[in-house]
Amino acid sequence: MNGPSFRTGSCRLLAPFLLLGFLLLAGCSGDTRSDGRPGILTVMQSSVAIGDPHICSDSVNRLSLVFSIYDALITRDAAGNYVPALARSWSVAEDDLTWTFHLRPDVQFHNGEILTADDVVATLERVLDPAIGGAFGTQGVYLSYLGDAGISAHDELTVRIVTPEPMADLLDLLVAMPIGPASELHRLPGEYIGSGPYRIGAIREGQAILEAHSGYWGPEPEYREIHWLAEPDPEVRVEALMNGRVDVIAGLRPADRERMEGEGSGLIHELESGLCIIFMCNAFEGPCADRRVRQALNYALDVEAIIRDVKEGAATPLNGYLTPHHFGHNPQTPVYGYDPDRARTLLAEAGFAGGLELVLDIPAAMPDEAPALAQMMTEQYREVGISVEVVVHEDRAAYSEMVREKRINDACCFDSSPRSTWRVLREKLHSTLQGPWWQGYDNPRVNSLIAEAEATFSDQDRQAIYRRIYTLVRDDAPWIFLYRPTSIWAVSSMALPQWRPRADGLLLF
Repeated sequence: MNGPSFRTGSCRLLAPFLLLGFLLLAGCSGDTRSDGRPGILTVMQSSVAIGDPHICSDSVNRLSLVFSIYDALITRDAAGNYVPALARSWSVAEDDLTWTFHLRPDVQFHNGEILTADDVVATLERVLDPAIGGAFGTQGVYLSYLGDAGISAHDELTVRIVTPEPMADLLDLLVAMPIGPASELHRLPGEYIGSGPYRIGAIREGQAILEAHSGYWGPEPEYREIHWLAEPDPEVRVEALMNGRVDVIAGLRPADRERMEGEGSGLIHELESGLCIIFMCNAFEGPCADRRVRQALNYALDVEAIIRDVKEGAATPLNGYLTPHHFGHNPQTPVYGYDPDRARTLLAEAGFAGGLELVLDIPAAMPDEAPALAQMMTEQYREVGISVEVVVHEDRAAYSEMVREKRINDACCFDSSPRSTWRVLREKLHSTLQGPWWQGYDNPRVNSLIAEAEATFSDQDRQAIYRRIYTLVRDDAPWIFLYRPTSIWAVSSMALPQWRPRADGLLLF
């Protein structure tokens, strides 16, 4: 083969995003705070759709808005550590099943109501409602964890959650569940009423205006208003900041960064993200059911060259299924270095000395570089005797459903993004649970260690278990481990001179 053979899957093409025909000039309005910074902040990113705040989603764009409007029981600080939010404290009983959360008194929702335990119970029940659905195949994810849990109001400011089995990482779930007043939940997703630092001022197509919540229980909101604008074209985002029409832009490309640095326009910030770009292997059947083949697929790739050519250097190689932002990541686990000779030896041992044919599934977007990535992987695999056919799927939502239904070919491109190590293990790697993204990988020792970790409430001890799992899974290679992209932002030096990105990449002010 002289190049990859591409064929289009049966999924239909999503309608293109309509370009926003106007920009707010809020960043130049002259409305300033007492310290001289603007009282209105304008943020531009690729999308500003909120949708239902209770669906399971890892979209940074969406979550930045959701957690400007809402609070959860607990939250993560800028470094990624768990800290109190609506719950001022919590504890776990000696049975390892009963969690008690003590709520802050006098927390005011945007509609003036005061938070009670009944609001938390009603919200969590809505989160677990099968009718809520999910994003890109995530429907039912939270229900699979807490569907059999008992959630109750012990008194006006105390919530009890009794889990059916020990769940040492329960906070990994609760941090993603925004709380609203019970009286207003039926209005979702049309009206958004939370207790967060900002409330909805107006929502139009491609635009959301958030206003400071004067009754916020925490630190005073930094801005009187935040104007969020959707712009899918990264070049237009760059022009908007360079021309002073916006204060923050997200999703810069390396070329955009170099242009802005060359012209001295704004401050550039980078973060090695918690997103994993990988291929999940079909371990049910076919060549990838053999561990040696999966290892060979990792050794045959020059990931550094892929990062240089496909990501313009804006990524870091993975040494497994997590990033250093994840609890239990093992920094001592080696990466699969580029070793074509080792790949050929492994293929020969697996019975493919004469060559191997693979069919790879990729989405046309998310990750957007998937076609270019598949092209380069095809070229590198050819060097070790592997010929590749690539199937391109245009409909990203349908692609996720195909993966969830375990109908992939030999391997499929995926962006693995949950910040919870526990969720990654349960949903993608545990062979008894056979979660939504599991693709046939089976290691009973890994299953046993996951169960041990779930019942280990010492963070230090649980992290040690997760690190053992990490090395086992890396060696089994159920995935082709590629890279974690670098996130890039640009901000106005006048509006945000001291701003730094959070570990989770959310834009929270």
